[in-house]
Amino acid sequence: MIRTELIASMGEILGRHAEQRPGKVAFEDSAGSSLTYGEFAGLSANLTGHLQSLGLEPGGAVAILLPNSVDWALVVAAITRAGGVSVPISHDSVEAEIRYRLEDAACTAIIVSPRHLALVQRLRADLPLLATVIVAGEAAPEGCMPLEALKQVSSAKPRDATDIHSTAFLVYTSGTTGRAKGVRLSLHGMLWVTAACWAPIARLDEDDVLLSPLPLFHSYALNLCVLSILATGASAFLLERFSTQDVAERLKSGKYTLMPGVPTMFHYLMESARESGVTRFPGIQLMISAGAILPAALNREFESTFGVPLLDGYGITETSTMVTMNWPSSPRVMGSCGLPLPGLATRVIDSAGIDVPFGAEGQLIVRGPNIMQGYLNKPAETADALRDGWYYTGDLARSDANGFLTITGRVKELIIRGGQNIAPAEVEDAVRAHAAVLDCAVIGMPHPHLGEVPVACVVPRESGSADPEAIRAHCATLLSAYKVPQAVHLVESIPRTGSGKIMRFKLRDALVAAAAN
Repeated sequence: MIRTELIASMGEILGRHAEQRPGKVAFEDSAGSSLTYGEFAGLSANLTGHLQSLGLEPGGAVAILLPNSVDWALVVAAITRAGGVSVPISHDSVEAEIRYRLEDAACTAIIVSPRHLALVQRLRADLPLLATVIVAGEAAPEGCMPLEALKQVSSAKPRDATDIHSTAFLVYTSGTTGRAKGVRLSLHGMLWVTAACWAPIARLDEDDVLLSPLPLFHSYALNLCVLSILATGASAFLLERFSTQDVAERLKSGKYTLMPGVPTMFHYLMESARESGVTRFPGIQLMISAGAILPAALNREFESTFGVPLLDGYGITETSTMVTMNWPSSPRVMGSCGLPLPGLATRVIDSAGIDVPFGAEGQLIVRGPNIMQGYLNKPAETADALRDGWYYTGDLARSDANGFLTITGRVKELIIRGGQNIAPAEVEDAVRAHAAVLDCAVIGMPHPHLGEVPVACVVPRESGSADPEAIRAHCATLLSAYKVPQAVHLVESIPRTGSGKIMRFKLRDALVAAAAN
């Protein structure tokens, strides 16, 4: 079943819910905020009108620098209604990351939490396009506007955007070049994945209450925990961040029917169950895993322990999140991420672009209505990733005779730490900025809970001059916490090929051997 009737403009979606279920809760958050669909439609209309009166034109970029919250969902809806482009930024980002996104996306406005206001005010002096700063809450300093007033005060009637095929979201994802790439996604492509395909597979409808522990600036959470909720008329509780204890307590309440997560979260819930003995979550009908490879052993143990289906899926930002999914009503192959969503085609190819036999490993490529429109300001990278209508994922996979896909690795060198993508080159740039570092390489090392973590191999400028903990502390000022190397190892040299490429496997093998001795 494909629910294409749920694919519509944001104004149409919210207008339908305001008429059919005005008193039903749309979103709640851990700070105590809650909005019904009637309230959500009305406040988003006010905010949309104000954004337009402040100069937001169709295609204009608006950055979102807020923690997970009801306001986060409301802001995305309003920007989309106005025809603008939402640019989500992690609330844990540091100055260099925030500056890069604001400059690269040419943001004309930003909606920011008080925590980052002083930083944004500093950056604003060097960003002439950033004309509008809206601050979450009721008060704002001179030159800024309070979000609460723009929500609550009636505005001119908004001009609801109707073009669902233009770029609506610019989601940044780490790449092997080090600099994050802005992935251009449309509302149509995002809703194809969630409203038309994923929601029917997961049986998500207006009676469901979803618990979201995922960071909303990721396309996974943006699509499954915000857009799918709005498309179907379901409800969602948005946690500010994942906490094993908090999530376990909420799941015991019986209030929630569905929870998406990454494998690391399900591992921690298993550990919690071993300690507490709590193995039943009343009300929960389904859990979804994506963002990283879900080990078959964890999948089996989780389902056996909790008696809840844990369905693995595979997706990436460039495909509006999901590509494949296991179905609750169909047989599964444990360790597989399932079958392609309706409307999508997948191939597994060799280096010459020829389809490999069933069971053989090759690069996964994807085609469908959910494929990105390209990388912002990166024509060469776009041309390399999009070829003849196919998106080249850079991921290695195998397909069985029935079409079930299993992800086996990555052609790219991304490190995936608990579902978070880390580009080695970006971390290397930060490490090299330390005065004591002559050369370095960053590799992914196995971790029992997170899958893998970044580790830095450093050649000191002078013998004994490099302090590993000082280098880590230095990186923490330039990178989000999850990108900071878990450890720094001092080495004599960095192995490279004749063309200068780092032979990361040699460093990895040496560290594994050293740990075994």
